[in-house]
Amino acid sequence: MGRPGRPPKPKPVVAPQVEAFLDMLVAERGAAENTREAYERDLVDAAAFLRGRGVALEAAGTEDLRAYLARLAADSALRTAARRLSALRQFFRFLVSEGMRAEDPSAALDSPKQGRPLPKALAETEVEALLAAAQRRGGPDGLRLVALLEILYATGLRVSELVGLPLAGLARDGRYLVVRGKGGKERMVPLSDPARTALAAYLPLRPAFLVPGRVEKQQRYAFPSRTSAEGHLTRQRFAQLLKELSAEAGLDPGRVSPHVLRHAFATHLLDHGADLRSVQKMLGHADIATTQIYTHVVGDRLRQVVTRHHPLARPRKPEPAK
Repeated sequence: MGRPGRPPKPKPVVAPQVEAFLDMLVAERGAAENTREAYERDLVDAAAFLRGRGVALEAAGTEDLRAYLARLAADSALRTAARRLSALRQFFRFLVSEGMRAEDPSAALDSPKQGRPLPKALAETEVEALLAAAQRRGGPDGLRLVALLEILYATGLRVSELVGLPLAGLARDGRYLVVRGKGGKERMVPLSDPARTALAAYLPLRPAFLVPGRVEKQQRYAFPSRTSAEGHLTRQRFAQLLKELSAEAGLDPGRVSPHVLRHAFATHLLDHGADLRSVQKMLGHADIATTQIYTHVVGDRLRQVVTRHHPLARPRKPEPAK
């Protein structure tokens, strides 16, 4: 007989108002069970803190919530604090809308300020080193990897868009891809000459990745997989291949991922004078503000160039007094 499993964790005790809010998330907003549980965890944490102050969560005032946020600022990451504040705001808005409270104590609270992280990017020479390492592999696996890298670097696709690219998304003349991105929106992305060459070298060997009995499911994808249940190369496997390739190329594998190559695509385009709107369209960003983060990377790089190479940026010896 196997060992008995662990008893399930006891369900946290929550106030009826919290239970009603969580039920509303599911019934009216279609929240998934894990989303409901995440909100519950955040509200349970706040309720536990407030109990120590002798206050019930549903009766908390603005100063009570400020004290809770101060504790979060000391003990938690900024993202955690911001998420829990968002949960509290939604909870108290719900109480007001349902007539359970007359005022919203979270309305006067300021959100914790988060520095927006700049995207990491590889240098152009590092991307070239990755491509050279893939080309040295040869065979169907090597040619597939070269095609994946060239397409990713030429288009900046999201990794899910790349590995799940349908064969029908390849234009007949090979000059562009038709990609279905977030929200089911389609966009056309041009392919570079190296990407077209790599794709042309890979496609004749694509049948090597089709497995008898599963061909019907695999056939629709540009990059089928012999093993994945989805029928195409998985994001996890592609990321693993990139890590292996990084080591072969002499790069730190911790710095290389599909997302970092997407950043490299955008940053290098802007480095070479592309306009922001064009980059936005190719990345599939709905809001140009998302794309504008790359201008900070380019700006930092340009400042470094000026500092290193402009004669007036170098420290000068003071002229002797006359």
